[in-house]
Amino acid sequence: MRIAIFSGSFNPVHNGHLAIAREVLLQGAAEELWFLVSPQNPLKNEGDLIAENDRLKMVELAIENEKGMVASDFEFHLPRPTYTIRTLENLKITYPRHEFSLLIGSDNLAIIHKWVEYQRIISEFGLIVYPRPGFENGGNTRFLNITFISAPLIDISATEIRRKLVNGESISRMVPEKVEMFLKGA
Repeated sequence: MRIAIFSGSFNPVHNGHLAIAREVLLQGAAEELWFLVSPQNPLKNEGDLIAENDRLKMVELAIENEKGMVASDFEFHLPRPTYTIRTLENLKITYPRHEFSLLIGSDNLAIIHKWVEYQRIISEFGLIVYPRPGFENGGNTRFLNITFISAPLIDISATEIRRKLVNGESISRMVPEKVEMFLKGA
């Protein structure tokens, strides 16, 4: 099975993530999409992270009625920090019958050269790239084994969601209802 790996902190998962995931499946870039919740991104500050099991639970809540989407804690069981190439290698060993591709935004494609063994990620697994505001032209297109999908440019930020929560502002249009209830402790 062709599986797109949507790896991220999902701090929290929001409607933009879901819109992108739906487009990947709708456009046939993959047969299934796995939301791989990352315990820690080596390129980001860990200080603002919601507990990993809570982030996984929110992904589960967000996708419970979505066909072809899976919430995964695969990276929770790997040494930290977890680099993408190591995760992909371990997925390939654990699930040898599946073919994995990495789903990233065009903003990450622009800085892919900063990733550990990025050439191997691209050549051995391939990328599925979705547009991000400010990077609509697709960014770095000098590599083979990259599939570009079209998707709405949804400018939702997990940082903004967390800020709104602290300030008591509404996040109802930014996250699925069950995720909002979870975040508010309902």
